[in-house]
Amino acid sequence: MDGNHGAARGGSAAGNSAAGGPIADDSTNAAADGSTRDLTKGRPIAQILVFSLPLVAGTLFQQVYSFADSVVVGRLISDAALGAVGVTYSLNFLTLGFIQGACVGFSIPAAQAFGARDHAGFRRYAWNGAWLCAAMSVAFTAAFCLLARPLLELISTPPDLMDMAWRYIMVIFLSIPSAVLYNHSAALLRAVGDSRHPFYFLVASCAINVCFDVFFITVCRMGVVGSALGNIVGQTISSGLNCWWAFTRVPIFREMLSPAHRADMRPSGAHLRRLAAVGVPMGFEVSVSAIGAIIMQNAINLLGSAAVTAQTAGEKIRQLFTLPMESVGMAMATYAGQNLGARRLDRIKRGLASGTVIQAVYCMACFVVIRLFSRPLVGSVLGDADPRIVDDAALYLTIISGYFLIHGTLMIFRNTLQGMGYSTHAVISGVGELAGRALGAWLAGAGLGYLAICYANQFAWAFALAYCMVMTAVMIRRKRHEFAR
Repeated sequence: MDGNHGAARGGSAAGNSAAGGPIADDSTNAAADGSTRDLTKGRPIAQILVFSLPLVAGTLFQQVYSFADSVVVGRLISDAALGAVGVTYSLNFLTLGFIQGACVGFSIPAAQAFGARDHAGFRRYAWNGAWLCAAMSVAFTAAFCLLARPLLELISTPPDLMDMAWRYIMVIFLSIPSAVLYNHSAALLRAVGDSRHPFYFLVASCAINVCFDVFFITVCRMGVVGSALGNIVGQTISSGLNCWWAFTRVPIFREMLSPAHRADMRPSGAHLRRLAAVGVPMGFEVSVSAIGAIIMQNAINLLGSAAVTAQTAGEKIRQLFTLPMESVGMAMATYAGQNLGARRLDRIKRGLASGTVIQAVYCMACFVVIRLFSRPLVGSVLGDADPRIVDDAALYLTIISGYFLIHGTLMIFRNTLQGMGYSTHAVISGVGELAGRALGAWLAGAGLGYLAICYANQFAWAFALAYCMVMTAVMIRRKRHEFAR
């Protein structure tokens, strides 16, 4: 896409009619009531930190739950059950990753409209995004439920794990509408600078989630299906709470339900195309990366069940450390979107530097912790598993932790590109990730085996980062010339 955003031009009176409604002045900006946050003012590093902390806390809490879920599955069911759940990770990444990426993309024009004080534009983008999400829910649920077993066969799922993996992923696929609602509602709240309340609701739902997890697995004896059902319960509760808060407590969302703005609810071809132009490439960016993960998962599966279990345990722990980096990246997307709407390219550049510093400090801390405690961390997931599995999982963690800064910096630059609306470049960076993971899979099959798997993510991150850094500089320069005209 060309990156010429109507919302970005809406900050002047001239943009009023083009936006399709009045542009609110600063007094109507809801930031004053604490329900939203204006990221176009204040020190960038402070704004990014304050906005990202609830996101980081939310992902950490979510991963603590996921970690606890792995402990429950691995210890209360079996090592094989943990392996079966791990086999489905790449398919989860493919489907739910697309959903999350698309929903974040659908929120970016809304964030740009909010930054430009264009409330009418925000309402129209929010409602049209909801229409796209409804269509996506129906299409994805039908397609992936039909394709579940063929996809598991495609990635060479070990025969002893196939039935459990199929039962687990079917429940996850049936819950796609709930996943779409959660991601869209949370993304829109973040678009107006509210990252706190999605976090609060996530904490509450995860606490309930853990209780249902244990109940379904230990009392109802539902095995891996119980684990999937517990996840659905928590996700549905989070979705409901996000919607309740937005439509009852946040002024700009309450406007969406006003009879005076009923016309904004109708689908608009122009708004749908704009949303699709940003959201679909962002979804594909994640999915392209996921295809690389599927290729890598296929290589792991060919190494046998022990390798699958070791990598699953190592990957669960790795995510516990790296998802906060992705949360800081999500904060950068909103930050860049609002500041582009306000035409503050200087703040975007300062935000890039600030975000990179935040990631560097965090990555150093992660490296030290993993170097010191890799085996106890693995042992907490696997318990009394085969020592060779524990060794392989610890090796995976120890190697990958030395390259976390590549991942953290990638999150800053790629999300800035996305926040500015250049989603196509994010897709191209995803192709770089696919190539990196494919290289790791090829090396595994060429004789390096499990060691190559330990380096596959690093290859992927490095290829994508090189592209994103170059394109971010190019697009900021292009926007500077556009605004100068």
